[in-house]
Amino acid sequence: GADDVEPRSIGGWIATAWPDRVARQRAGQRGEYLSVGGRAYRIDAVDPLAGSEWLAIADAQGHAAGVRILAAAPIAQAEIEALFADRIVAHSASSYDSTNDRVDHRRERRLGAIALTSGQAGRSENAGDDIAVRMAAVRSKGLGLIGWGPAAQALRQRASYAGIDALSTGALADSLELWLEPLLAGCRGLRDIGDRKLADALMATLDWPARQLLEKHAPADYATPVGSRHPIDYGADGGPTVSVRVQELFGLARHPTIGDPPVPLVLALTSPAHRPIQTTRDLVSFWSGSWHDVAREMRGRYPKHNWPDDPANARPSLMTKAAQARRDAQ
Repeated sequence: GADDVEPRSIGGWIATAWPDRVARQRAGQRGEYLSVGGRAYRIDAVDPLAGSEWLAIADAQGHAAGVRILAAAPIAQAEIEALFADRIVAHSASSYDSTNDRVDHRRERRLGAIALTSGQAGRSENAGDDIAVRMAAVRSKGLGLIGWGPAAQALRQRASYAGIDALSTGALADSLELWLEPLLAGCRGLRDIGDRKLADALMATLDWPARQLLEKHAPADYATPVGSRHPIDYGADGGPTVSVRVQELFGLARHPTIGDPPVPLVLALTSPAHRPIQTTRDLVSFWSGSWHDVAREMRGRYPKHNWPDDPANARPSLMTKAAQARRDAQ
């Protein structure tokens, strides 16, 4: 009955007459108000009303940014919520926070242009929402948001060298649903996918002919005469480069090549302790040229190893002379 109705304040009566002129003081700006209708109002900061968080404005004067309040009454938020319950809209918004690699969920309740309450919400019940937010972030901000590890990067460099466009930035951006979306179900963030998983997913986007092309033009590694395998760096400045201990190459009378047509592999030659000795695109010239000085220095530094005068016709071995002799005697 009529007795149940809360007595309405003067502000309440004004608000009922002009719902769009209910206004809230802007945070930390005394006398500056934003109305439900989205308009800015101001009142002299020394006016007693300027201390009210909410005002129902009965009369005002001026245009645009300079609308001055001439008559208003304070009103409590509880009364506003009771009067306008049917106009208050609750919605949640999710966004990707790239600094912390996480999805933030916010819930807010709005009355027109004013946010009544706004706060952090818990994790979305629907994991699919988080995936959609991450996907949207990558679409708008680019592949740099993803944590690229060495294996995935190396695969992309190989593809680029082999002239395969499928792993280029543009192509990957166009095929996110294919390779990225399935990966996001099992991880907490974009930098949390895992290098191996990422590399496998990229490889899976290549069809059989593209994989054949990759192997033919940009093999992942180089097998030395000793039988050890070393990764080829396709991102190196001088072209595809492999770091290898010089003793593994004894017996090679021709410079190793990759690709078709063949391109000399840049050899970053190292000592038994993996210290750089020389980088060469012409092993034959190295054997017949500066090897003489290198071998002399190596004999002094690593006397237990074999440093032949004619490496092109010597036997490759990473073992010391004694260990090799024991092996041969078995």
